[in-house]
Amino acid sequence: MVDVNRTAYRTCPLCEAACGLEIGVAGDTVTAVRGDRDHVFSHGFICPKGATFGQLSGDADRLRRPLVRRDGQHVEVSWDEAFAVIEAGLRPIVEAHGGQAVAAYLGNPNVHTMAGGLYITPLLKALGTRNVFSASTVDQMPKHVSCGYLFGSPLAIPVPDLDRTDFLLMLGANPWESNGSLATAADFPGRLKAIQARGGRFVVVDPRRTRTAEHADEHLFIRPGTDAFLLFGIVHTLFAEGLVDPGRLTAYAQGVDDLQGLAVDFAPEAVAGICDVPAERVRGLARELAAAPTAAVYGRIGTCTVEFGTLTSWLVDVINVLTGNLDRPGGVMFPLGAHLRPAAKPGGKGFTTGRWRSRVRGLPEVKGELPVATLADEIETPGEGQVRAFLTVAGNPVLSAPNSGRLDRALAGLDFMVSVDPYLNETTRHADVILPPMDATQKGHYDFSFLALAVRNFAAYSPPIFPADPGGMDEVDILARLILIVTGQGAGADPAVLHERMLAQALQKAGLAEASGDGPAERLLDVALRSGAYGLSLNDLIAAPHGVDLGPLRPRIPEVLRTPSGLIELCAPPLVEEVARLRAALDRPRPGLVLIGRRHLRSNNSWMHNVPALVKGRSRCTLQVHPLDADRLTLADGMAAAVSSRAGSLAATVEVTDRVMPGVVSLPHGWGHDRPGTRMAVAAEHAGVNSNILTDELIVDPLSGNAVLNGIPVEVKPA
Repeated sequence: MVDVNRTAYRTCPLCEAACGLEIGVAGDTVTAVRGDRDHVFSHGFICPKGATFGQLSGDADRLRRPLVRRDGQHVEVSWDEAFAVIEAGLRPIVEAHGGQAVAAYLGNPNVHTMAGGLYITPLLKALGTRNVFSASTVDQMPKHVSCGYLFGSPLAIPVPDLDRTDFLLMLGANPWESNGSLATAADFPGRLKAIQARGGRFVVVDPRRTRTAEHADEHLFIRPGTDAFLLFGIVHTLFAEGLVDPGRLTAYAQGVDDLQGLAVDFAPEAVAGICDVPAERVRGLARELAAAPTAAVYGRIGTCTVEFGTLTSWLVDVINVLTGNLDRPGGVMFPLGAHLRPAAKPGGKGFTTGRWRSRVRGLPEVKGELPVATLADEIETPGEGQVRAFLTVAGNPVLSAPNSGRLDRALAGLDFMVSVDPYLNETTRHADVILPPMDATQKGHYDFSFLALAVRNFAAYSPPIFPADPGGMDEVDILARLILIVTGQGAGADPAVLHERMLAQALQKAGLAEASGDGPAERLLDVALRSGAYGLSLNDLIAAPHGVDLGPLRPRIPEVLRTPSGLIELCAPPLVEEVARLRAALDRPRPGLVLIGRRHLRSNNSWMHNVPALVKGRSRCTLQVHPLDADRLTLADGMAAAVSSRAGSLAATVEVTDRVMPGVVSLPHGWGHDRPGTRMAVAAEHAGVNSNILTDELIVDPLSGNAVLNGIPVEVKPA
């Protein structure tokens, strides 16, 4: 019998902050959501997204049964019929054209589910295709690449030790709105305020005066895409003024002397006119970083989605090394999730890219995937290896990919498409079959990705709040059945066979005899925890509904280093070669008006705009324009402006504001809910415009393949 009035606890799965929620339940309904005051990490913090957890789960437009497209319309069918349609549509394509004829796209929500953390890799392996794409190449891939070269692993990402630092330099990040990214930090704003309360400072560098910038001790405007020049100016100053002091890292850092030579041409006077940060302020930042008792440099999406994204990400940690603040309390440090095992000693194979290249544009593979900027090429271009079938898992590239208008048209020409997604949205409307997983209230949760990026080590597991929908299907079973289909075992094969095989392999690898847990994902999690760094178990986490505190971050160098030398390799050849391209850009003419994106606290990319509480109020899908530019272009607040780029054009409502610097206009991403064939009524009422109609798929960061979504040259005029 279901309790009529009870309290449940779980980790919020709606962003990277990993906050604890206290959820009031009556019968089969979520009646209230607030922050869990006893949670070991978030201590009661909650944002507007988390507060609507129950509304999102109860969304009337959320799919709960499979849909199959017939005569241009999506109709509800049984699960067995849906998988039979997939087998009939997918297998002939693979048999006729090979595995490369199938492409897969993985969206950000995959890292918010246990199924995504455990079953996606086996699914991709089963597909046997090199045409793998993900949201990583419109987001954080430059950080993976820079860390891969520096530390030998693209997953060895140091995070700012917010709770102990004295000085934080933050570039291209707006955690007051985003809650943080590649740095899991519940109540990021509160942690920033705590830096100030203990006498420290934080400085924000951003083309917009964001909410984070408003609370900072100092905000510096910077021309979009020029962060690498600013950071190299800091590196130049550190060497020129004798401020380089790696401390204990001296024994582990290779290439410090080479860095000095690379920085010669990037004196503050040489970079100031490019980035619009005065030369003396560049020097001042270097001096403050060197003089602070502890300091951390942190860059996020604004530093990744630019032409020199990998160099910028690299320079962030170069400065952390040169000032002795890498792997140091109060600097930037490497978390250790409870499901992970530290290596016995440093050293490894290291990191490389380009193991294969895309068929049409020859773009290199990075971390097992190709840039989504070339996905439309692979679909549209005839010939051997042409993508004819497409699988998306929790992604909406029609709104998130560059030149998304072109990609939208390309998807319409596919022979077959399958989507694992809870919504009929702008992307899945092209799917022949849509498979909706059960909602978050009906499945367990553990953050495989974010607990490996937390600014304090902790662990938490959330049991299901409600029993599983008897007519629904858990995501692990959906993905397992897809694996069985693509490996030729048939649409009717029992997913339990795959679950047991995966568990047996995990147990053997861990040297364990058995595992606890009510479901396949839980049993795999139990194996990972019991063989992990802290020797926990799933039962330990179930007994601790508010999480288990594992203490502050601890130094992990040299153990964390997977480079062939077992050292921090500061000057990997691909990075040195890219510096030459940056040096050549010192003499490049400045572009005119450029476009950047922006975040809002009530949005998470494109998929939370169907919740009334998160879209109410005045429209926030506006084109922000500085007053000087508005006067020059004869634009006024509230009027429509025509915005065009090489890729496309759109009309947007103008918001005149000095929050953006002159020469910069800003549109939020994730909007454009006006496509026919979708079933998201609330989102359609607040459609907005899709900023990625303007972004250019032909421009990518060459080392990572990441799309350039910030600093796009545009023309703006009255509509």
